[in-house]
Amino acid sequence: MTEILVQDVTTGDIATDQRVVEHPAWPTLKNAVEEIRPWQSKDGSIDFEAEGAPTPDAARATLDRVISAVEELSPLLPHDAAYHHALVEDLRRWAADGFGVPDFLDSLLAFQPAADRADGLQHLVVFAMYTQNGNPDRNLEAVVLRMVWPEWLAELEATRYDNPLFCGITFEDFTSGYDTNSAVLFPETIAVREAPERFSWGGIFCDREAARFRRVTEASVELLGVELPEDIKEMVGDQQRCEQAFVLWDMVHDRTHSHGDLPFDPFMIKQRQPFWMYGLEELRCDLTAFKEAVKLEADGFAQGRDVQYAVLFDRMFRFPVTGERVRNYDGLGGQLLFAYLHKHDVIRWTDNKLRIDWDRAPQITNQLCGEIEKLYRDGIDRPKLVHWFAAYDLVSTYLAPHPGSRWARGPEALDLSQPPRKLVDDVLPDEFPLSMFYEALAKKLKNVIASTKGITAADAEKAAA
Repeated sequence: MTEILVQDVTTGDIATDQRVVEHPAWPTLKNAVEEIRPWQSKDGSIDFEAEGAPTPDAARATLDRVISAVEELSPLLPHDAAYHHALVEDLRRWAADGFGVPDFLDSLLAFQPAADRADGLQHLVVFAMYTQNGNPDRNLEAVVLRMVWPEWLAELEATRYDNPLFCGITFEDFTSGYDTNSAVLFPETIAVREAPERFSWGGIFCDREAARFRRVTEASVELLGVELPEDIKEMVGDQQRCEQAFVLWDMVHDRTHSHGDLPFDPFMIKQRQPFWMYGLEELRCDLTAFKEAVKLEADGFAQGRDVQYAVLFDRMFRFPVTGERVRNYDGLGGQLLFAYLHKHDVIRWTDNKLRIDWDRAPQITNQLCGEIEKLYRDGIDRPKLVHWFAAYDLVSTYLAPHPGSRWARGPEALDLSQPPRKLVDDVLPDEFPLSMFYEALAKKLKNVIASTKGITAADAEKAAA
């Protein structure tokens, strides 16, 4: 776990440097939330007519335990007092309204973790929410987390990578929705009556990202016979170093969505596009982080070199073989990076070993970043469909499309009388299938990937020991 600096503050007789998870009210809260979750429907409401549902009185009694535990824990966290007050009101209103679709807008607006990013600061968060890459239903969840905001990162954010909404965070403990592959806490996942005009924070769990990176990288390096430079071998074996690399990577990646030449909505939330467009956007942000990491290394930041290899290994080893193959845009980005480096002789698979030219890797990775940036810059002058085809050409230069693809046959194979969004239906679920190399790697890493579900820093350290 990242080393933390905890302020010694007192409220009455309660020292607020006490870990929330060590207070007896935390297991009470956690157990009550776990009791409620199975009663909830997909939208978060409780259907009292459903099989196994509680009586309304039983549901209210369990929710009262949640409320009492929050009120008991809140004095440990005076910086969250306004949020916890609003949270209790939202929970009481949910019960008073008969446990319909929950609404946590008031408490969401009161929760402002980015306003004080003190390193090690604890937060207790309770919302009805889905967990991205985890549970798709809006169940009640509780999570205790700490802020990761060391001085060197705060200085970089203030001077080079302004990102006032970004929160690097680590887990203390969590309910079932986070016993999954989810490594983010995003306000847009929370059940509200209406979306606020703008969100004021976004959190990424760098400890989970670091832990699963280490486990998958160690297994991949062993399977593929990769000879790591000694300093990178040490980084992969060090949970704290990896957390520091990921919090920097994430901060730069996150801000890149709104920086640079952008011919479309940076998050593409309101647009229906082929999934390779999403893949290129995510890869562009990662490669921008890589490019900045090269500069940071040159400027004397040790974390810069760590970020470069975190990006390379996570993108090449974990991303392509993680998740289903249906519109897997993160997997596609990893495939593209590997193929590009292979095409330019930075990596070679010979004699059942993967060899990496460590000296040329930064230059050629930055070269791919430049090609994607040029695609974006030129895209401003293109119609949408022409731009999609230009992006397809870039990807298919290095990755073989599915032999049954209509898009691979060009515009003449599509009904161009339809609007572009309709032509997305002609994209195959797996438009760029895995290569033979990745098919074999996926089989060998299958159990390792599965073992990272719900992983924590403590799990990673236990396995290393």
